[in-house]
Amino acid sequence: MWRAKKAVALIVTLLMTASLCSGCGSKKATEIYFLNFKPEIAQVYEDIAKDYEAETGVKVKVVTAASGTYEETLRSEVSKSDPPTIFQINGPVGYQNWKDYCVDLKDTDLYAHLTDKSLAVTEGDGVYGVPYAVEGYGIIYNQAIMNKYFEMGGVVSSMDEIKNFATLKSVVEDMQSKKADLGIDGVFASTSMASGEQWRWQTHLANLPLYYEFKDNTAYDSTVLAGLAANEINFSYSDNFRNVFDLYINNSCTDKGMLSGKSVADSMAEFALGKCAMVQNGNWAWAQINEVSGNVVSEDNIKFMPIYTGVAGEESQGLCVGTENYFAINSKVSEELQKASEDFLYWLFSSEKGKDYVVNQLGFISPFDTFTDKEKPSDPLSKEVLAWMEKDTTSVVWTFAAFPSEEFKNQFGDALLEYTQGNQDWDYVVSTVKDAWKSEKANQ
Repeated sequence: MWRAKKAVALIVTLLMTASLCSGCGSKKATEIYFLNFKPEIAQVYEDIAKDYEAETGVKVKVVTAASGTYEETLRSEVSKSDPPTIFQINGPVGYQNWKDYCVDLKDTDLYAHLTDKSLAVTEGDGVYGVPYAVEGYGIIYNQAIMNKYFEMGGVVSSMDEIKNFATLKSVVEDMQSKKADLGIDGVFASTSMASGEQWRWQTHLANLPLYYEFKDNTAYDSTVLAGLAANEINFSYSDNFRNVFDLYINNSCTDKGMLSGKSVADSMAEFALGKCAMVQNGNWAWAQINEVSGNVVSEDNIKFMPIYTGVAGEESQGLCVGTENYFAINSKVSEELQKASEDFLYWLFSSEKGKDYVVNQLGFISPFDTFTDKEKPSDPLSKEVLAWMEKDTTSVVWTFAAFPSEEFKNQFGDALLEYTQGNQDWDYVVSTVKDAWKSEKANQ
């Protein structure tokens, strides 16, 4: 009887232990959820997720929205019981749509290593979107031609002395007077004014005066938000726009009367063939330069400088740097998942394996100081963008995200063409730009 009771007690104990431990092996591992924006790199993120889980034990679920459906997909996914823990916002505009779902990232390692903090999406003291891939534009110049000019006894002796519009203007006009000796057709490549080819002026160059105008509006933390809120503009920095635009068209490879037939490809070919010393464009232009048959500009001679327009204090201005790609972390998920999401993003942009993915498979110009020179894009213009971001200068935000429509930009460009051809004066350009902004905002 004693043995029987003992056996029963042992069986009960074993059953209780089994019952208590029945969930031990099935405890759910931490799983973060990344909602990807770009279908073309979906497989890369799948591979990243596998490597991260193998290294850390943390699962990463990757879901990729179909092209053109990201906002719709995000709205659907955040309402589910297992929502994205990491998602992407389209800058300050996207933040306004998703601010209730964005964690403050100012104390994260990822933000700490952002080289240019001004690029982050902020509100008050908080940081709610961190850029992870950037592009930049400015004035591209050929260092070899500039060196030749300096050796001839120019008005300055190095590029380091050109830090504002007044100096730039004196250098350009002096070079133009010596173009034959320099072996160039003009200092600047042709200002492309053909239909559909004006975006460098009515979007990229126009970014500067409106960036400064909206920056003066202290009611907003963002020049983009200030622009979105503006039903009218003063175009108060129009003279600054005219400064540099006139410099382009008056010191060009091509006579002003012929610019209506010039394309961006024409201007990039002129630069690649050594017919000019400077051209306004972005880091994406390297492919165009490099692919021109007969290209004579070596990689080590391709450099960037900011677009100076004569604004007070522009000596501290950097390139126009921006992106539409910002990471955000979901404030509605648990603190554990928020921290796990932060750790994953930091791993991607700081670990050897993660950085290899970023540079060689995702192809990003990444704005973090965790990358060594060997771990950064190898093309010369991307390297220049990163170098300028690391200088003690302020990047000009891509404020053109606030422009009201393509029609606004088209009217801007058409007015510039009329001015270039001598059919209209500058007052006509100013009034056209102001009227077009107001009417397009009203149409919205």
